[in-house]
Amino acid sequence: MKRMVVGLMLCWVLGMPAAPHAQEVPLEAAGDAAAHEVLRALENDMEQALNARDVDRLLSHVTEDVVFTTMNNDVRVGKSAIRAYYEKMLIGPGRVVDKLTTKFEVDGLTRLYGTTGLAQGSSTDHYVLADGSDFVVHGRWSCALVKQGEQWLIAAFHYSTNVFDNPVLDKVERVSLSIGAVVSVVMLGVGFVLGRVTAGHPRGNP
Repeated sequence: MKRMVVGLMLCWVLGMPAAPHAQEVPLEAAGDAAAHEVLRALENDMEQALNARDVDRLLSHVTEDVVFTTMNNDVRVGKSAIRAYYEKMLIGPGRVVDKLTTKFEVDGLTRLYGTTGLAQGSSTDHYVLADGSDFVVHGRWSCALVKQGEQWLIAAFHYSTNVFDNPVLDKVERVSLSIGAVVSVVMLGVGFVLGRVTAGHPRGNP
């Protein structure tokens, strides 16, 4: 009888679930999952707003003192500064960009530190410039997010691309080569003309 009771006790203990772990992990994961769902929606809305040129929608997802570092090494602080940059580059009569479409990709889940988050990823950006240039840039981005009340907002966004391998650099190199070729042809022509003139006036003749 004693052995039977001991055996039943062992079966009961070994068959018990690890209650503390089963409660702690799902609760924490559930909170993170909700935050990540909100952040995915934010990324998607930012992408749609940028492609639609909806600057008001874009600015609804950033803090008042947001810091934005652009691909052309410009730094804008605050919503009004970002609006001015956007209008200068994409809207005004002297705009640089006629059309921009982008696709954001994230490297992984946002790293959460309480009410702060850090995220990074890549983007594929299709530019059509005012001068007719048409090219795709593969960029890298990182951003810091803060939770204010119930809303996650972007506090800083940094964008960059490979300075040694990008279509803008390729265009500059092609233009440089073209200019070099034209200069070479002109110099050959000048040399030919000077040679003919010199040949027609031998040294020593009056």
